[in-house]
Amino acid sequence: MARYTGPKTRIARKFGEPIFGPDKYLSRRNFPPGQHGNNRKRKTSEYGVQLREKQKAKYTYGVLEKQFRNLFAKAERAKGITGEILLQLLEGRLDNIVYRLGIARTRAAARQLVSHRHITVDGKVVNIPSYAVKPGQIVAVRERSKSLEVIADSLAGFNHSKYPWLEWDESTKAGKLLYVPERADIPENIKEHLIVELYSK
Repeated sequence: MARYTGPKTRIARKFGEPIFGPDKYLSRRNFPPGQHGNNRKRKTSEYGVQLREKQKAKYTYGVLEKQFRNLFAKAERAKGITGEILLQLLEGRLDNIVYRLGIARTRAAARQLVSHRHITVDGKVVNIPSYAVKPGQIVAVRERSKSLEVIADSLAGFNHSKYPWLEWDESTKAGKLLYVPERADIPENIKEHLIVELYSK
């Protein structure tokens, strides 16, 4: 399956929450899309609930199935709580760090900035959105890209204190990953234990 490029509100309505960011239409139509979306009272199976949670995580972070499976396998091999480590690996992706730093308004926009070589890590251009950023590394806007209107608009008024594991320097347009966030710090409404249960079958 290729990365989803269709209407984002349709997916947000499917999950009943703004997984791609603020959505003015979701508040008016907070029920599944489709002709009978408002009348569906179908009971979801245990497998369906688990699958839905995995799909929600994939759509939220913009990760494809194969990438997601590889990240889960990596989380499973690591010491600690598998579900929590999975979310930490997703949070550590370069496109997500660019989004959390406010350089882009959405993860999709962040992915595009990275792919178009506007972002550096420790002074070197990195154009791989899935690049795993490590604590201590500095993610910055490339010098010749600092004047881009889309970046300036995104950063205007952005509250960097929301994410204490990241440190932002406005003068250099650079951010530093201070530490890997704990599960309680990660704001995404994802029940990671359901994903672990799904892959454990």
